Amino acid sequence: MNIAIVHTLPEEAWRHFVDEHPAGNVFHTPEMFQVFECTQDHQPELWAATEGERILALLLPVRITLLSGVPRLFSTRDVVYGGVLCAPGPAGEEALTRLLRTYQCEAKGYTLFTELRNLSDSNVLQPILLGNDYTYEDHLNYLIDVSLHIDQVWGNIHASARKKIKKALDKHQLDVIEIQDRSEVAIGYAIFQKTYVTAHVPLADCSLFEAAYDVLQPKGMVKFLLGRVDDKYVAASVALLYKGVIYGWYRGFDRTYSAYLPNDLMVWHILKWGAENGYRTFDFGGAGKPNERYGPRQFKAKFGGHLVNFGRSTCVHHSHLLRVSQVGYQLFRYFLRDQGQEYNDQ
Repeated sequence: MNIAIVHTLPEEAWRHFVDEHPAGNVFHTPEMFQVFECTQDHQPELWAATEGERILALLLPVRITLLSGVPRLFSTRDVVYGGVLCAPGPAGEEALTRLLRTYQCEAKGYTLFTELRNLSDSNVLQPILLGNDYTYEDHLNYLIDVSLHIDQVWGNIHASARKKIKKALDKHQLDVIEIQDRSEVAIGYAIFQKTYVTAHVPLADCSLFEAAYDVLQPKGMVKFLLGRVDDKYVAASVALLYKGVIYGWYRGFDRTYSAYLPNDLMVWHILKWGAENGYRTFDFGGAGKPNERYGPRQFKAKFGGHLVNFGRSTCVHHSHLLRVSQVGYQLFRYFLRDQGQEYNDQ
């Protein structure tokens, strides 16, 4: 096979490959690549294996620098949101193997590790990934069927949760509105900041959300929501939209308004909207590792989704440097802990 490894693709051919691939998701699209290109401390790269004009495999790592002021290699990782794609059959598998080998050689000079975040079943690719030094770890997620009638979507929510949500809805105290102007992105970002500080994890720069609004909003690929009590904005969420799937991307709320159930109502709002607008699935965006305590898992479970385990695959390029960086990251989280209380989702 005459396979070439390339770093550019005709945009329409790229889009067609992702659109037609059964595992193609929003993070594989040219539009999301453009979003990451415009985001501070994010550097997306395109790696593809082609035979002539035919695309056989696609790898889209986003190089993220977590901490400024330290050597980049100590704080840089590659995240492949949505995992890798290859054409079905031996040709695609051979192309992916060559693509990963070529990528491995170059990535060692720039990043600590590469993490593939799978959004669909990757079992058929695991032999290739394992053969290229990617270690598999279980990672859970909830998928909610919103192709059902709205009454069925509502009925699948746990009874105790339905009772609370209905009570909150009947009070009409929280209004859910869609952002209509770019300037309103900053309102949601301020809520995300407070939530992420409380959770002791870093948050991407606001330029990520501004770029999502600029690139995705005109194409109907994103939905920005704000939750408001009187004149106070108390909750925010951003969902990505692609091929009948709603991807729960970012969500946050002001915990001083927990009695109004803003987190629950924001989720119910997007589920209801999806069911009424022809979507198939709501992807909850992860539910942690099976054997580790993860507060948001209990919150997500009550919405009646299907628990899946698509896992993640990681290749460590610098094991010694990674151990040093992990110590630094824990210190960073300790600093964040001083700014907020322990976070547990509702």
